[in-house]
Amino acid sequence: MEGIEHRTLRVNGIDMHIAEKGEGPTILFLHGFPELWYTWRHQIQSLAALGYHCVAPDLRGYGNTDAPPSPTSYTCLHVVGDLVALIESLGGKPVYLVAHDWGAMIGWYLCMFRPDKVKAYACMSVPYRPRNPKMKPIETMRAFFGEDYYMCRFQESGVIEAELKSYETGELLKKILTDRKPGPPCLPKSDPFQLKGLNAPLPLPTWLSEEDLKYNVEIFDQTGFTGAFNYYRALDLNWELTAAWSGVQVNVPVIYVVGDEDMVYTTPGLKEYVHGGGFKKDVPLLEEVVVMEGRIAKMLSGSILGRSNGAQVLTLSLEYAGCKKYIW
Repeated sequence: MEGIEHRTLRVNGIDMHIAEKGEGPTILFLHGFPELWYTWRHQIQSLAALGYHCVAPDLRGYGNTDAPPSPTSYTCLHVVGDLVALIESLGGKPVYLVAHDWGAMIGWYLCMFRPDKVKAYACMSVPYRPRNPKMKPIETMRAFFGEDYYMCRFQESGVIEAELKSYETGELLKKILTDRKPGPPCLPKSDPFQLKGLNAPLPLPTWLSEEDLKYNVEIFDQTGFTGAFNYYRALDLNWELTAAWSGVQVNVPVIYVVGDEDMVYTTPGLKEYVHGGGFKKDVPLLEEVVVMEGRIAKMLSGSILGRSNGAQVLTLSLEYAGCKKYIW
């Protein structure tokens, strides 16, 4: 991508690859699963042109950043430690934070642990969820959604990786990035991503180009998906490590953007939490909740919500990704 520079920084004991462009206040972008810095390439270009220093890392376990082998190296403390060290290496000043999916979960931890490092947070897809002191996350999800719920299926090291060997990486990424089925996703053991019975390759949506797909396929063919799965494998350990933060509020200015077909938003109880006062209680500086038509796809698109929503989405992605109220 024109003008985007790449470098590797030593942070928190690992080598982290970052993509960056521009000068001015720093906007830090955090990608989701299974994504890379590349998700944010268009936002980097647009916001750098408006006078911001845009930085998008490959998170621990992804792309050209180191991938420690043990799931215990992927706790919220490890990953937030990476980000704090990254912010320090960029000069130490608080950043504007923009994050999606797993990146959004990490973003909430960063805001909770080190609010002094975040000026404002534009959160995509995953809202803050307070710690349940009575039940571990995987136990809770298994009770509500069953053994085949995707987070439960990712728990045992090597199992889901072995099942994925029967899939071509490009088809797997297309399925994950474009699947619009609302509600809790379950992965049957016989064919977890339901690709074996297809008579032809999945079509590319209008917002996903062959070039975009090729870039991601080449990276994930080299690295595999174990680093990405290890975030899920550390969920219960995160619960154990964050007991001291039970009941804490997140005191950072926040804008939350979600799609009305997003699988997180359609999870039972989520809408009631977001719109019924619970979210605002836990995040007192929540400024606005924006519900877009469709789904905030985990996509490699021209804007965070996809080209299908056209100019409206690009405008919103620029406005909210920049936390306009705080930096324009």
